[in-house]
Amino acid sequence: MNIHEYQGKQVLKQYGVSVPEGHVAFSPEEAVKAAKELGSDVVVVKAQIHAGGRGKAGGVKLAKSLDEVREYAKELLGKVLVTHQTGPEGKEVKRLYIEAGSNIEKEYYLGLVLDRETSLVNLMGSEEGGMDIEEVAANTPERIFYEAIDPVVGLTGFQARRMAFNMNIPAKLVNKAAKLMLGLYQAYVEKDAAIVEINPLVVTGDGQVVALDAKFNFDANALYRHQDIMEMRDYDEEDAKEIEASKYDLSYISLDGNIGCMVNGAGLAMATMDTINYYGGSPANFLDVGGGATAEKVTEAFKIILSDKNVKGIFVNIFGGIMKCDIIAEGVIQAAKEVSLEVPLVVRLEGTNVEIGKKLLNESGLNIVAAGTMADGAKQIVELVG
Repeated sequence: MNIHEYQGKQVLKQYGVSVPEGHVAFSPEEAVKAAKELGSDVVVVKAQIHAGGRGKAGGVKLAKSLDEVREYAKELLGKVLVTHQTGPEGKEVKRLYIEAGSNIEKEYYLGLVLDRETSLVNLMGSEEGGMDIEEVAANTPERIFYEAIDPVVGLTGFQARRMAFNMNIPAKLVNKAAKLMLGLYQAYVEKDAAIVEINPLVVTGDGQVVALDAKFNFDANALYRHQDIMEMRDYDEEDAKEIEASKYDLSYISLDGNIGCMVNGAGLAMATMDTINYYGGSPANFLDVGGGATAEKVTEAFKIILSDKNVKGIFVNIFGGIMKCDIIAEGVIQAAKEVSLEVPLVVRLEGTNVEIGKKLLNESGLNIVAAGTMADGAKQIVELVG
C-alpha cells in the first residue's frame, strides 16, 4: 500500500526526521489558507498522487505570493499528471500539499529497501539526488552506495556516518544526517514498510538536513498491525478492481493484456501467465483465489475479471489440493450465469474432486472449452482470443 508525500512526512516526524512545515489542501481556498498559516516568503504547491516524477510533469510549483498559490492550486487540482510511473493514462490530482519553501544548497538521494538476494534491508544513498535518480542508477551506478543492515543489531551509527561521508554530505552535518538515517530506519522497521525513499534529501543554507520528499510503500500483509497507516489509504489512487478483490481476500493485480486468468496459488498463477505469453497471448491480470476459496469467492473473482473491458477471454487453471475442483466449477457456473458470459472460456481442472468438477461443467450448458494441461489451455485461449 502506498501513501501520499504529506502522509509520509507525518510518519517521519514521529521518528524525529526533519521535514518542512506544510498542510494538505483540497481546494484553492484551503491552499491559500495553508499558505497564510505557514507565513513563508516562498511556498511550494505540490500535487499529491501515488507516483514519482511529479516535478518533471509540472506537478510542483514555487509560489511567491498568495495569488500565485491560488493560481497554481486551480491549475493543478483536477489536472491529469502523466509521469514515468503513472503510465500514459496518468493520474488525476485531487489533493495538494502546501509546504514552506526551503533554502536548498545541495540535493541527495536516500532510501531503504529489502534486498531479496540477501534477505537484508539495504540503506541506499547518493549525492546525485533529485528528479533524475533513475538515470544515475542506469548510467553511473557506482555513484549509489549501499549499507546492508543486520536485522539483529539494526542500522548502526557507524554505518549511517559512513553513508553520509560516501554521499559527500558536509563534514559538519554528518552527525545530523546520520541521526536522520537512524530515524528513517526505525520508521521503516516499526511501520513494516517495504520501501522508503527520500528524494531529495537536502542540506539547507542554515545547516539543516531535511527530507524534502517522502515516499512510503507498506507490506500489505502487515497492515492489520497498523490502523494508523490503514487510515491513510486513498482509494482514489487504487484500481477499483483491486479494491473490490481485497474485500473478498483475493490476490488480484491488473495488467495490460486481454486474457483474464483465475488460478489458485501464486506460483501457478505466475506460471500460467508465462505460458500465455509463451503462446503469444497477453494476461489481463494476476489472480490467485487461494487454497480455501468458496463458491462465492470464485464467483466474485469471475465478476472482477469480467469488469475489465479489455478482457476478451478467460483461462481458469486450477490444481485442486486444498482447493476442490467442484467448488471452482460451481463458482464458474454461478458467475457465468450471473454476468451472461459472452467471451471464450477455457478451463483446466486437475486434483481433488476433478471428475465431479468436470461433470458439473459439462452439464451446465455453458460454452466451455476443456483443457487437459496448462500448456494446452493457454494455447487454446490464445487461439480463441486472437
